[in-house]
Amino acid sequence: MRVVLGVSGGIAAYKAVLLLRLLREAGHEVRVVPTRAALEFVGRPTWEALSGQPVTSDVFEDVDRVAHVAIGQEADLVVVAPATADLLARAATGQTDDLLTATLLVTRAPVLLAPAMHTEMWEHPATVANVATLRARGVHVLDPASGRLTGTDSGPGRLPEPDEIAAAALALVRPRDLAGRHVVVSAGGTREPLDAVRFLGNRSSGRQGVALAATAAARGARVTLVAAHLSVAAPAGVDVVPVGTADELREAVRVAAKDADAVVMAAAVADFRPLDPATVKIKKRPGAAPPTIALAETVDVLAELASDRLRAGQVVVGFAAETGDAEGSVLEHGQAKARRKGADLLVVNAVGDGLGFGTRDNDVTILRADGSVLTTARGSKETVADAVWDATVALLDEPFQP
Repeated sequence: MRVVLGVSGGIAAYKAVLLLRLLREAGHEVRVVPTRAALEFVGRPTWEALSGQPVTSDVFEDVDRVAHVAIGQEADLVVVAPATADLLARAATGQTDDLLTATLLVTRAPVLLAPAMHTEMWEHPATVANVATLRARGVHVLDPASGRLTGTDSGPGRLPEPDEIAAAALALVRPRDLAGRHVVVSAGGTREPLDAVRFLGNRSSGRQGVALAATAAARGARVTLVAAHLSVAAPAGVDVVPVGTADELREAVRVAAKDADAVVMAAAVADFRPLDPATVKIKKRPGAAPPTIALAETVDVLAELASDRLRAGQVVVGFAAETGDAEGSVLEHGQAKARRKGADLLVVNAVGDGLGFGTRDNDVTILRADGSVLTTARGSKETVADAVWDATVALLDEPFQP
């Protein structure tokens, strides 16, 4: 995909370098179009080295190619980060006094603007009106983050993080291949009460499940997110069902799955629960032996869903976080689990080395029900989520055979 990355003249221009890298690592061709002011913050050699493309801000360069028209015509997506108050004003009034504003006026591709400016500028009536005008025309304008700004002041106006901008931008060009479908996604980690204050849990943040829910919504699905103790915000536009324990998650998923085309079990569900949790806090007692905690197995929700199929033709996808050990590698453990669980797909991810629980990136192998490898995916959790939905859609599109 051909992406134009516009950069206007704000201190947050340095973050656009990270955004450029994310887009390139996702496999996209990126043409950087900075304003003259942006080049005061990050120079042309940086943009050219990281993009592999020529960089100019002037409509009088590359005239033989009519670049001020061609760049916008050829783009599949245009992202401007940061978009300063000045850039928003010029875009809203249709000015074409540099290559970036000319590109914005010419392009018919989806456009995402990521504003960054001081709070007073963002809240000024002129900026509010310009943003409203742009949104009314179909331009996607992110709300800025709130936090530390240039200098010592804080407030709304901070550029969103590069991975958030990339995810929002790429969502604009995702296929709508889940339109008309209902999908259920579980996310996060269950907690099994041990006493009145403690629990048995795991390190899952819910990032991968949230990414699956967000990308499914972007691809047109109606999404039910069964959320167990997320440490990240649930995406907008999805139905959220909060749960705590494995039993609560099981019940919520089964209710939601009755009319679902696909169920993706990305939550880290406890394998065991305390058999007899205390109703008060278990206290240390000097000289006494530590208490023994008897455990009981929880229901295998994934295997149950794969066996029951609450709707004809329903696709069931599981996740398996694995570590290698003396008995086998991550892949070998995943293959055995795929054959045992019976889900249509099993997404196996290695835990550790900066991947897996609580991280922004993941590295997965997607297995078929017989344990054979379908494909692999590595990168941001949004990238992995798209790979999972690609594989799921392929199964949904197959003729159903009862």
